[in-house]
Amino acid sequence: MKRVVVTGMAGITSLGSDWASIEANFVAGRSGIRRMDEWDRFTELNTRLAGPIDDFAVPSHWTRKQLRSMGRVSRLAVGAAEQALQDAGLLGNPIIRDGRMGVACGSSTGSTDEIKAFGNMLLNSVAEGLNANSYVRMMPHTTAANISIFFGLTGRLIPTSSACTSGSQGIGYAYESIKFGRLPLMLAGGAEELCPTEAMVFDALYATSLKNDAPHTSPRPYDSGRDGLVIGEGGGMLVLEELEHALARGAHIHAEIVGFGSNADGQHTTRPEVSTMRRAMELALEDAGIGAHAIGYVNGHGTATEQGDIAETQATSELFGKHMPISSQKSFLGHTLGACGALESWFSIEMMNRDRYVPTLNLDQVDPRCGELDYLRGEVRVMHNDYVMNNNFAFGGVNTSLIFRRWP
Repeated sequence: MKRVVVTGMAGITSLGSDWASIEANFVAGRSGIRRMDEWDRFTELNTRLAGPIDDFAVPSHWTRKQLRSMGRVSRLAVGAAEQALQDAGLLGNPIIRDGRMGVACGSSTGSTDEIKAFGNMLLNSVAEGLNANSYVRMMPHTTAANISIFFGLTGRLIPTSSACTSGSQGIGYAYESIKFGRLPLMLAGGAEELCPTEAMVFDALYATSLKNDAPHTSPRPYDSGRDGLVIGEGGGMLVLEELEHALARGAHIHAEIVGFGSNADGQHTTRPEVSTMRRAMELALEDAGIGAHAIGYVNGHGTATEQGDIAETQATSELFGKHMPISSQKSFLGHTLGACGALESWFSIEMMNRDRYVPTLNLDQVDPRCGELDYLRGEVRVMHNDYVMNNNFAFGGVNTSLIFRRWP
């Protein structure tokens, strides 16, 4: 078995594209959520809240040819991947193109502009807006494929389009690829582009926040006054590397991945199950070879939906007890869907390395139906931990848990 370390990290969010900017917004309690006036034309959509990246622009050195196959979701993924490779000191290094590096990445869906164009063809019998790259921009594995092609990666390609666990499964499967000796380098993560159709998915389930005139007061994970989730967008990528390979080239190591657990509820597409959520965390602990007492902080999924918050925290409390610190960064960014597992893994490592843990925004009164835990509220919490856990749970009953260890 090989040991796996993180040598590069990056992300693109509504609160910035570097940790210094994002942390400054976290500390100041600034939310990336705003009212989407442009959604007013969708009269049957109840929510008007989202966490858009209003200032995203593709780098000037990207060519028109490179951009042809990339919708917004792939541009966010490739942009985060480029920054992560730069952070790892591997951008432009020929070793990533000789078969040693692969990619594991996903999103909830491909770019919806292309889906709309194909829908227009079916509805109106016209092919307006469709071209040779339309399918590539909308296909479920568009993020992984575009990353591979953009950087010339010829190692294994693992698409992880599993809704809210796309990013965390990407990291987990990349970790296993290196752990079991298949190759020494992987780019891993996820991305999502903002689309009103995704808001409608949750609107139809009565699961979106309707605090349309007070956007900074929502979402409210774990709070008794929450009224639903808010969707966001972004991209997050990690460079994972076999330990000896990283040491041989003198790479800076951010953390070690020591555990990954993933399973399925096998019960219901949208109703979470406490027992299998807990089991996913146990699988990660077993993989890491540590007990529950070793974990010092849990980065919760924390979507601000009633069933999700209650089930997740009950599972966490059952396993770790009432003194486990927990918080959710979705309170600042909204639910970035395919990107959240990667972004929250990045945040978890940054918080662990700096001993500064971000609270849950808008958490004023913990829902008494939630599990008894040490909910981070108000100020940044200073703690020293050697292990942190990041959990994500998705539609279809997909559960993931990742464990990161402080380095060295």
